[in-house]
Amino acid sequence: MSYDTITVEVRQQVAHVALNRPDKANSLNEAMWQELQQAMEWCDAQPEVRAVVLSGNGKHFCAGIDLAMLMNMQRAIEDSCEARKRDKLRRLIVGLQANVSSLELCRKPVIAAIHGACVGGALDIVLAADIRLAAEGAVFSVREVDVGMVADVGSLQRLARVVGEGNARELALTARDVPADEARAMQLVNRVLPDREALLQAAEAMALQIAAKSPLAVQGTKEILNYSRDHGVAEGLNYVATWNAAMLMSEDIQVAVMAAVSGERPVFRD
Repeated sequence: MSYDTITVEVRQQVAHVALNRPDKANSLNEAMWQELQQAMEWCDAQPEVRAVVLSGNGKHFCAGIDLAMLMNMQRAIEDSCEARKRDKLRRLIVGLQANVSSLELCRKPVIAAIHGACVGGALDIVLAADIRLAAEGAVFSVREVDVGMVADVGSLQRLARVVGEGNARELALTARDVPADEARAMQLVNRVLPDREALLQAAEAMALQIAAKSPLAVQGTKEILNYSRDHGVAEGLNYVATWNAAMLMSEDIQVAVMAAVSGERPVFRD
């Protein structure tokens, strides 16, 4: 795959996806939204990829949506019919939602490694990741009310599930900056590292730990976690029973058992 606004590199079964507009603080232009989804779909489809680390090149993870894209939106939806104009705008928003949800829909666990700014659309993106790590100095913010709009690509749907209803409402309604230590305290991030280098090392180490596990078990676990989050306990139990009725009897179980008996490290095929 060839990209203009991101980079993708696979090392030891881990795909390293980096936002790559450092001169623009990795602000999200139209191409980056699209390429992020393309990269996630590519990672999902590649058997040799078992985990994904998402980071940003330069001084910041991502400064949110590119203002030039917002300004060009009016031209993109122009139509003599008001209803058709509104339909174009709705389809544009739904498309951006799909770009973000691609992290969640990717069967491989996605670890977001965040440094510097992570605001607006960037927060939407990392909330769709499975695990979030931050460097000291990282700043998080739901910025949309500051530009006179309602956040519409995931923050208002996912944030409360991560930090609780009260924290989510405070952040969404005030648009205030949340430093890394406070983000850790409210469980927005799992861990805070001293700097970007330590952050990327920690994210890679975690991804490698995941990549060493059974791919079937890891991908199934992500599927069940996502389903159970969005459904009741009884529905979640029924779903996992059906899942394991189909997927439990795998060669990966045999490999794991034999490794436990022999005391060796299990090696699972892609």
